[in-house]
Amino acid sequence: MSRLALLLSLLAVGCAPHSTDSTEIGVRVAKVGLFEGKGVVPDVYLPGATYFFPPIINDWYVFDTALQNLVMTRDSNTGDRSGDDALQFKTIDGNDINVDVTVAWGIDPMKASYLVQFVGPNTAAVRERLVRPVSRTVIRDVLNELPSEQYYDAQIRFKKAEEAAAVLEHYLAPEGIIIKQVLLGEHKFNDRYEQIIRDKKVAEQDASRLSSETEAAREQMRRELEVAKGQVQQTIETARGAASKRQISADAVYFERERQALAILSERSNRAQGIAEKAKALAGSGGRNLVKLEVAESLKDKHIIFVPTGGMDLRTTDMNQLLQTYGMVQATK
Repeated sequence: MSRLALLLSLLAVGCAPHSTDSTEIGVRVAKVGLFEGKGVVPDVYLPGATYFFPPIINDWYVFDTALQNLVMTRDSNTGDRSGDDALQFKTIDGNDINVDVTVAWGIDPMKASYLVQFVGPNTAAVRERLVRPVSRTVIRDVLNELPSEQYYDAQIRFKKAEEAAAVLEHYLAPEGIIIKQVLLGEHKFNDRYEQIIRDKKVAEQDASRLSSETEAAREQMRRELEVAKGQVQQTIETARGAASKRQISADAVYFERERQALAILSERSNRAQGIAEKAKALAGSGGRNLVKLEVAESLKDKHIIFVPTGGMDLRTTDMNQLLQTYGMVQATK
């Protein structure tokens, strides 16, 4: 048997199993290059399988392709590193701030061989050598474009996190890293600026409260004005109703008085007409006889004394003395 055949037999007998878990991929590196080119084998070893090849002339690397979280926080119990690992930088207006950041990322299976060559032999190495430094640099550059006050606006922070994720994807996708999401957690300014912000928030709340109270008072005044207008309008309508009622009553009285006046006028006109007719009748001989008859009737049963006048002027005569004298004469007789 030739030495080559012997070597092949020894290699076949010495093959060792190499396995991948359900979320892992394998990368093999040929160290000798007897049957293939020396270096990283471009074929990717898929998850959930076992592969056999000689261990001495091959290196075997495994990458976890499941979703990974790079956690950088002030709390060492939850972060990837002990101590304060939050992202620290200055805002655009010069205030110091640190922000808890979580980057959700994963490995592109098709780029695993590239990662072995240029980054590191496993997922942890890729995180520390590539994902972590690039993420801290890019996210810091994106966030320090904001002024301090805008960090209190959740919507603005969310948009900046999306922007940071897009920039990271731009830089890391060619390196075999897939960026899923960037999450911004709690942020903290230095104590002095925190106090200024709290004081400002209190002042804004007081101003908002006063504005609300002013608006409420204004609305109350509007309501009271509308009520007053309603009362005035009601009073006007009541007065108009009373005036209309009085007008109707006056018109009724006027109509009644007018009818009475017309009746009186008609009655007196008729009486005047009768008197006129009677006067006309009395103007003739029949009238004189009627007058005589009326005079006779009025003198009936009355004692009449005829006084001789002779040449007396009755206009200057004292009739009482005359009658007294005449009475004495009659008594003497």
